[in-house]
Amino acid sequence: MVTRFVNGGLVFDVDDLGDPGAPGVVLLHGFPQDRTAWAGVAPVLVAEGLRVLAPDLRGYSPGASPRDRRQYTLDLLATDVLALADQAGLARFDLVGHDWGAALAFHVAGSFPDRVRTLTALSVPHRGAWAQAALRSTQLWHSAYIGFYQLPRLPERGLARGIAGRLRRSGLDEEHARRYAERGARGGLDAALNWYRAMTLPGGKRFPRVTVPTLYAWGDRDGFVTERLARLCGGWVDGEYTFEILRGVNHWIPELHPRRVAELVLSRRR
Repeated sequence: MVTRFVNGGLVFDVDDLGDPGAPGVVLLHGFPQDRTAWAGVAPVLVAEGLRVLAPDLRGYSPGASPRDRRQYTLDLLATDVLALADQAGLARFDLVGHDWGAALAFHVAGSFPDRVRTLTALSVPHRGAWAQAALRSTQLWHSAYIGFYQLPRLPERGLARGIAGRLRRSGLDEEHARRYAERGARGGLDAALNWYRAMTLPGGKRFPRVTVPTLYAWGDRDGFVTERLARLCGGWVDGEYTFEILRGVNHWIPELHPRRVAELVLSRRR
């Protein structure tokens, strides 16, 4: 069921699936995805007795796409996640994130450990690990696109023209690449670029450590995140921590390996 939740006057679209009284799991997508990235994962979790909430995040929901990059710091984005949980009646919940959604999930879990039961992060590690690796490894080369996204207007034009091809070359399947490209062609990713543009703001440089049980999964064919960076992630988790290397798997784990993702999430609850 598609429903909506509100935070600070912003209105978000969210898939709300499963028994409203069941334990809740919140799924956070990345860039340039949307909530459909979890379409293969959610039914498996629901079948196992969980309630699944998968929102279109800030910058993706039409009613929640402010133009000011100052509205996209991780502290503010975290309030969206808590507002969703509050309005769904979830005092505590399992949290899952991929790509930018993983970075946000680490931030939420580190900032609000009383609300997050378990954390499952996919592809992208804790932002503190990024800060460690940025200037001391080949990660800077793999992340060069982040600098490009800081430019005004030019990235929007580039995404509108060539994003489908870039997504396919990075290993995403045709169906999802086309869907995300169509959103970009309609200007649906313009606001989402502010996730990157807020990184340089003072509010984008707080890296809370994580104490909740955490699983971080990284594919060894990921063209955006090096193994060195992936291995640094555990240094930012003080609680129970599992690092899972997915052999032969690229960056797009939810879309291409949904059942494996569901198994990882469920393993946190056993």
